[in-house]
Amino acid sequence: MKRFLLLLLLIAAGAYYANQAELVPGWRRVPLPEWVPAWARVGQDATATAGGAEGQGGRQGGRQGRSGQGRFGQGANEGPVPVVVAASSYEDVPVTADAVATVQALNTVTVRTQVDGKLIELDFTDGQDVKKGDVLARIDPATYQAQFDQAVAKKAQDEATLANARNDLLRYQRLAQTEAASKQQADTQKALVAQLEAQVNGDQAAIDNAKATLGYTTITSPIDGRTGIRLVDQGNILHASDITGIVIITQLKPISVIFNLPQQQLRAVNAAMAKGPVAVNALEADNTTVIDKGTIQVVDNQVDQTTGTIKFKALFPNEKLQLWPGQFINVRLYIDVLSHAVVVPTAAVQRGPNGAYVYVLGTNSKVSLRNVTIARQNETQAVVSSGLTPPEQVVTTGFSRLTDGAEVRVAPTQADAGTGSAPPGTGGSASDQASNEAPQGSPVAADAANASSVNESGRGGAPAAPQAGALASTGEAGAGPAAAPPGERMGQRRRGQRPLGNAQAPPSTAPAPSQ
Repeated sequence: MKRFLLLLLLIAAGAYYANQAELVPGWRRVPLPEWVPAWARVGQDATATAGGAEGQGGRQGGRQGRSGQGRFGQGANEGPVPVVVAASSYEDVPVTADAVATVQALNTVTVRTQVDGKLIELDFTDGQDVKKGDVLARIDPATYQAQFDQAVAKKAQDEATLANARNDLLRYQRLAQTEAASKQQADTQKALVAQLEAQVNGDQAAIDNAKATLGYTTITSPIDGRTGIRLVDQGNILHASDITGIVIITQLKPISVIFNLPQQQLRAVNAAMAKGPVAVNALEADNTTVIDKGTIQVVDNQVDQTTGTIKFKALFPNEKLQLWPGQFINVRLYIDVLSHAVVVPTAAVQRGPNGAYVYVLGTNSKVSLRNVTIARQNETQAVVSSGLTPPEQVVTTGFSRLTDGAEVRVAPTQADAGTGSAPPGTGGSASDQASNEAPQGSPVAADAANASSVNESGRGGAPAAPQAGALASTGEAGAGPAAAPPGERMGQRRRGQRPLGNAQAPPSTAPAPSQ
């Protein structure tokens, strides 16, 4: 009984080994003992053959990788490197300076009352454009009108007294001449007349003061501009000492812009201003859209020692009211123009240990690395002062596999594509493209073909049949029938059948070929 159970256990172990043999690499498979039945040796020969093929393929791949011709290690067999090129050219390039600026009104006035009183009238609306002298508000004038009238009456009273004193002075002067009255009385009367004249002049000053105070009850705009949101409402009692005013008026046309530039650019800006007005453009956040155009008006008289910058003030007409006080904008100064400068796209300029360089396309479809000197550079263009002569073409895209002397293939740009159709040979899957680009018979082409067959089987299609002599080319696979694909073997096991592909081949009756 024990021997029978042991035999069953061995048979089960052999069957399990046969089922799992395809999952174990060939170099780790241990041959079964000779006493194991032939039907339990399912897959032993086939797996050995496959293992030998795998070993041979691995050794061949290793040799190819070491020789620089493997799938990922090949160099010259990969073909030309696809790149995009652009031609250098001569252009007149403006010398500019960019900065972040703050919009500031030329004049900003907080309208306050100059007299105390009740606000009885508001003659403006929020956001209204006003002119200098327009009435904005009125304070109750009753008290100040009474003070004015009182000053006028006081002057009239003093003028009457003065007239009487002057008449008395004439009488005393006549009597003094005839010695009917003393000369002292005449002199005293003369002093009284002078006193009354001074008093009348004081009354006139009081009238002027009362008139001015009365005029302050009518509040007018001191400048041309736009009113803001009112700060007080009608009916409030206002005082001349109030910090909060009635409304703030801001002048919007023209308007000023304040910005800072590094002190290193001060000399160039001063030289440009000596030639004439320096143009300044106000730009949107994209640094492309022009909001308004103005000129520099003032350069500050000192450099900020903390930041090493100097302040500039530019004036803009702001006719379309696109600039608003307190707004942050970008500005661009046009300082000078570089005439007949060599220009290339900024993307073409690369940086290395020896400085800036570009890849120049030669007539033999090969590129050469050339060191250049960059005078100025922005987001789109670079000005080359030496090292390049138009119309030489430089590479702008495709640097990852590019080396000095590499062969390249110029790829068409979007403009060249026109209809957008791909050139022949570029359609299909990635494996098709790889096999098309790789030289005939190269490992890349073979790998691409294998990848294509695997992809087809992964999508549910039948696996591609092996080419004749494919196993024989390894020199170790043997001449036995090929093993069935794993998918078919699994299906056969589910149906309770023995995998035909793994069955031991019947002994051949044909004579063995001579070695």
